[in-house]
Amino acid sequence: MTSVENVFFSPATKQITFVIGILGIWRYGWWFTHAVRAWIYGRFIYPSMRDAGQKVWEDGWRPRHLHFMMTTYKEHRDITEKVIRSICREIEDAGVPGTIWLGSGDRYDEVLISEQLAREWADLDVTLHIVRQNQPGKRLAIGLVLRAMSRGSVEDDDLIIFMDGDFILAKNAVGACLPLFKLYPDLQACTTNEEVLCIGPKWVANWLTMRFAQRRLAMQSHSLSGRVLTLTGRMSVFRAKHLTKLKFIRLLEADHLEHWLWGQFRFLSGDDKSTWYYMLQSGCRMLYVPDAMGYTVEVIEGSGMDRMVQNFRRWSGNMLRNGTRALALGPSRMPFFIWWCLLDQRLSMWTMLVSPVLAISATVLHDPLYILGYTVFICLTRLLLSLFLFQYARTVDISVPFILYLNQLINASVKVYCIFRLSKQRWSNRGDQRAGEGSGLLAMMQNLMASYLTLLYVTMLFLVVCLMAGLVEPMSYKMLDNVLRSAA
Repeated sequence: MTSVENVFFSPATKQITFVIGILGIWRYGWWFTHAVRAWIYGRFIYPSMRDAGQKVWEDGWRPRHLHFMMTTYKEHRDITEKVIRSICREIEDAGVPGTIWLGSGDRYDEVLISEQLAREWADLDVTLHIVRQNQPGKRLAIGLVLRAMSRGSVEDDDLIIFMDGDFILAKNAVGACLPLFKLYPDLQACTTNEEVLCIGPKWVANWLTMRFAQRRLAMQSHSLSGRVLTLTGRMSVFRAKHLTKLKFIRLLEADHLEHWLWGQFRFLSGDDKSTWYYMLQSGCRMLYVPDAMGYTVEVIEGSGMDRMVQNFRRWSGNMLRNGTRALALGPSRMPFFIWWCLLDQRLSMWTMLVSPVLAISATVLHDPLYILGYTVFICLTRLLLSLFLFQYARTVDISVPFILYLNQLINASVKVYCIFRLSKQRWSNRGDQRAGEGSGLLAMMQNLMASYLTLLYVTMLFLVVCLMAGLVEPMSYKMLDNVLRSAA
């Protein structure tokens, strides 16, 4: 039998262990809070909403018309055909007229969809409106479609389904959302469940499965407060009341931020965050619908790690760019729990880095075995967190605890990098679009300032953490006086 000394509570390291423990209690307590709230929503609240909605449907209520706002650009043929079939099946099941508003950037997609509708769905009451964009970018494509809708016969209570051209609807994905808008007149938007179909490395598929499990848990917790933290662009359902207003359209197509360092810059991706912010500041009720399922097709080409980091840059950048202004609305404009979740997003990126910094410092300065004990601690705690995620992932995989920790470390590091570089944006899986790179002397000075701020804040974090854990002694007045005398 092999044993090692308990390094956690030796006189030299017990204060470090105490700090790690306090942070752990806070973070795991917050996780447990989300888990309990998600369980309440999934076990009690949503089922009663679903049953009431089914009764409304069985009693004969139907929406007047269904509008599908879909953007696509040179998507794979088989994916596009599956997407169109899933849309038409939902229209057919609803038994009401439907319109597909296609935001297109290329004739290839227009011909493909037109021919498929004529070939397979000639008997269905479905209309295709093609809106060819005259400038590049998904946001402008959506804006042009919404402008076309505002000039059409769209009424305030009509339902508009926002969806991507690579999102395949599961059966009843739309039907699960529709009666909720009849039940709750104040409901303005629903966001939906997702499953990922990954064509790429196995570990990337496991990571995406874990990410979507985290998403389900968080979404259910947030929805208990009548709000969510994003209205996913993959598929969300909106009441048309706000969407045809010029204010909404302009925010979506030309959303931007004024920043003291980077000036004014427009958002490249994150249209789902812009729609969410509009609804949040308007005080609109938003819900997550677990039964509304769709499938996202992720094709990973090249390095899986590079794709992972680029996804984090896009997701985290969108969150940070919108989180500041959402927080500024204050808790009076939204449920307090949602406001606190926004605040926690800003804090967690720093607190996640504290414990590894402490563990490495304790290992270097005090006991080489401390990192071994810390590794055991990480394995046990991430296994515990994974037990919550397994029920939302609907599968058990031994790699999840390790991927979860890697996910947390990389995500926190990317957020710290992005928060000082909000204008820099990259959308690697949409033609590798980029924004905010800049050139010339001004861009060089801005990048130097961003690097300086990153180094300054990380150094401050390191010093504060070391002071808290007793790794370094705070400078007393006597020590300062001696330093000044020596310098003189």
